[in-house]
Amino acid sequence: MSLVIVNTRVANLASVDFAFRRLGVTPIISADPEIIRNAERVVLPGVGTAAAAMRSLHGLALVDTLRSLTQPMLGVCLGMQMLTESSDESASGRIDCLGVIPGSIERMTTAKHKPLPHMGWNQTQVGDHPLFAGLQDPWFYYVHSYAAPVSEFTIAKCEYTQAFSGAIARDNFMGVQFHPERSGSDGARVLKNFLELSC
Repeated sequence: MSLVIVNTRVANLASVDFAFRRLGVTPIISADPEIIRNAERVVLPGVGTAAAAMRSLHGLALVDTLRSLTQPMLGVCLGMQMLTESSDESASGRIDCLGVIPGSIERMTTAKHKPLPHMGWNQTQVGDHPLFAGLQDPWFYYVHSYAAPVSEFTIAKCEYTQAFSGAIARDNFMGVQFHPERSGSDGARVLKNFLELSC
């Protein structure tokens, strides 16, 4: 199994790398377009803001490469958000993202006793997508202030101050808002299912 974790320069690569190693797979961490295109599985992690992450992808000349992938690709947290069409997480207004899954990322609403960022464990309602095979109402660990609204591309739903997409998917592109690498056995099952996908 060849698995590439995209080195976006704005991600905690070590924790994602270690999570896959625990499953018996040794990932390649790379920003090389050819290595990414030839991988059997691709993971797009991200930490920070969408604006900074997209600037990094453009600087690395990876935008077209990622958009053209046909193998299973998993975006994690900010990586999921970058799969959508656009994001409000920018000081200069809405920015364009990869656009492989329809939808836009919006800032979550605030509520009394529920500050942003949304940080911690939340039970998540999952659909019948193979990414969640063997899971029923799992608990995942979240850290985010922006989210994808629930849409036809939602494959898992969660709620904090509002309902939002815990995961989205279209064709070979999948994204999870939570951190599977920090979500115990339920998160490990998601990563294992991703490795076993056939698209």
